[in-house]
Amino acid sequence: MHSFCHMGGHEEVELCQGLQRLKQEHEPLRKQKQYLFELAQAIGGDAGVQNWKERLLALRKNVQVFINELDPHSEREEGVLFPMMAQYIGRTSGPIAVMEYEHDQAKQRITSFLAKTAELPETVDRDSAMALADKIIQAYHILTEHFMKEENVLFPMAERLLSDEEKEELAEKISQI
Repeated sequence: MHSFCHMGGHEEVELCQGLQRLKQEHEPLRKQKQYLFELAQAIGGDAGVQNWKERLLALRKNVQVFINELDPHSEREEGVLFPMMAQYIGRTSGPIAVMEYEHDQAKQRITSFLAKTAELPETVDRDSAMALADKIIQAYHILTEHFMKEENVLFPMAERLLSDEEKEELAEKISQI
C-alpha cells in the first residue's frame, strides 16, 4: 500500500500555482515539526531533570501552534486536491488512499498527545513523559515521509493529470481556505 514506485515521476516538473503553494507550505511546517521533534526527544534526554510536566506542557503549547498551521494545509489537500485527483486515479487505493491514511495516522498521534496532556497529574514520571513525547516523534516521522511523497510523487502527478481549468480552480479554492 505504501509503494509509489509504479507511479513514475521523479523528473522535475514545474508545478502550477496551486500545487506550488501547497509545496511551499511544507517549508514552515517542516521547520516547526523539526522543532517539535527536538523538544520531544529532549524530554527523555536528561534523567536527572525532574520537570517532566513542564517539558510536556511546553511541547503541548508548540504542538498546538503547529496544528493551527497544519490543519488548514491538510484541509486544502483533503478538501480540494485529493478529490480533484481522485476523479482520475480513484480514492480507495493508490496514492490518494495512502496520503489520507498518513494524514489520519499523524493526526491520531497528535490528537492523542493533546488529549493525554490536557490534564496532567501534578507529578509525571520520566517513562510516562517519554511515552507521551513518543507520539509526537511518531507523527514527525510519518509527516516527514509524507511531505517527501507529496513533493516527489503526488504533486508532479497532479500537475500531469489536471487540466489547465482544474489547475485554476485548485488555486482559487485553496486560496479560500
